[in-house]
Amino acid sequence: TSINQVQNKNRAAILAELKQEKRKLMMQNQSSMNNPGASIPLSRPAFAKDFRDHAEQQHIAAQQKAALQHAHAHSSGYFITQDSAFGNLILPVLPRLEAE
Repeated sequence: TSINQVQNKNRAAILAELKQEKRKLMMQNQSSMNNPGASIPLSRPAFAKDFRDHAEQQHIAAQQKAALQHAHAHSSGYFITQDSAFGNLILPVLPRLEAE
C-alpha cells in the first residue's frame, strides 16, 4: 500500500502542476491576444525530466529485485543491492565468519 500512496501522491502533484500550467498558459494566451507578438512556450523539460527520473528509478528497483532473486536462487553466495559506480545492480558479499 505504501507504493500506492506514493503513486497517488505523485499523481496529485502532477495534476496540481498541470492545473497551474494550464492557468499560466491561459493567462499567456490572454496577453498574446492583446499583444500578438508574444509567444507561448510549449515545452516542459523540468516536468518531463522528473517523470523520466521517477520511472527510471522504479525500473532500476525492479531490475535489482529480479537480479537479487535470480542470484539467490542460482548461487550459494550472498548478495546485496547497492548503487555502484560501475552500474552493478547487486554486489556479492563474503559472509562474516565468527572468530573461533
